[in-house]
Amino acid sequence: MKELLKIYENKQPEIVFHWKDQETEAEGWTVINSLRGGAAGGGTRMRQGLDMNEVLSLAKTMEIKFTVSGPAIGGAKSGINFDPNDPRKRGVLERWYKAVTPLLKHYYGTGGDLNVDADKDVIPITEDCGVWHPQEGIFNGHFKPTEADKINRIGQLRLGVIKVIEDKQFSPDISRKYTVADMLTGYGVAEAVRHYYDIYGGSIVGKRAIVQGFGNVGAAAAYYLTKLGAKVVGIIDRQGGVINEKGFTKDEMTNLFLSKDGNQLASKNMIPFAEINEKVWSLPAEIFVPAAASRLVSQDQVQQMINTGLEVISPGANVPFADKEIFFGPIMEYTDNHLSLLPDFISNCGIARVFAYLMEARVTLPMQDKAIFDDTSNTIKKALQKTFNKSASKTKICSTAFEIALKELI
Repeated sequence: MKELLKIYENKQPEIVFHWKDQETEAEGWTVINSLRGGAAGGGTRMRQGLDMNEVLSLAKTMEIKFTVSGPAIGGAKSGINFDPNDPRKRGVLERWYKAVTPLLKHYYGTGGDLNVDADKDVIPITEDCGVWHPQEGIFNGHFKPTEADKINRIGQLRLGVIKVIEDKQFSPDISRKYTVADMLTGYGVAEAVRHYYDIYGGSIVGKRAIVQGFGNVGAAAAYYLTKLGAKVVGIIDRQGGVINEKGFTKDEMTNLFLSKDGNQLASKNMIPFAEINEKVWSLPAEIFVPAAASRLVSQDQVQQMINTGLEVISPGANVPFADKEIFFGPIMEYTDNHLSLLPDFISNCGIARVFAYLMEARVTLPMQDKAIFDDTSNTIKKALQKTFNKSASKTKICSTAFEIALKELI
């Protein structure tokens, strides 16, 4: 696996598009690792301090993710080095998407990511640039549909991702009008844990969980884990966190979800960050969901959780460990060797899978929430089963899955 990984990491990306804004200090890159299958896909993020290497590593990660989620295309990513809280943000994005429009028309598909919202930013701005949908390049480069079929599939893609969830089974409150995009990635992260226990042995019921990050992914994962019978005992977020060693009940977790302040945890029982960061890692728990930003989890934190009985990690964030390497740095390798580390490209493939599901074929109308959510769950289950079939060990799950994916790409 390491030899394959070295070849993959060292391979130069096929296309690097570099942009400098003429009106601000903003600088951006689209990195297309390859045009496998005639196209490439990956979201657009914005943060101050971002550089091309970050975008490159994410593009390579996306390519591996597509081996699980489909379609069989190359990985890409866009990143803009700019403060997302700057009032000039909208203008920067408008000029960025105007510059990148030729890629989006022919072979590159994008969406939202860190500090860039798909519905509020990406879709309306790209439409103003003459792009039918941010995924149009994937349709044209990979699927090559007829004009009529393209119109149909873009229509169902538009409807599916922003579809308001109507099935109570998948929404914490149907009156709040949560969408598929709001909930699906976190749902997949929780389902990955369920499938792990079903395949490798054991049951999720009664298992204790720690969740890092309470944005869309972390909050949804915590909510669905609780519904599956796990007990979330600790949540750590940017400003602080909460602990309940007995586990939050379904009602308590639903209330925590519904009372979020935007994308942050809000609770009258909030423990300040410095205090929760001292306590949460040594809470007895079998499940850990890192769903905050990338490259945060330290080896000391992992070791503290191992010492108190950690069994499985299901990442909601891409590359959650504080390694400088693109893949499989020392912290990630140590973790993979000592417990069950589910690959991030399997556990958090939800939205990528939904895009593929809605692009690949005509969906039976009216669209059913259950069909969309079940498709993601089944995709994750198949990928974990394939990994188990290669090795039934509860350690080195991540390296085994990487080997399967890399053999498909190299």
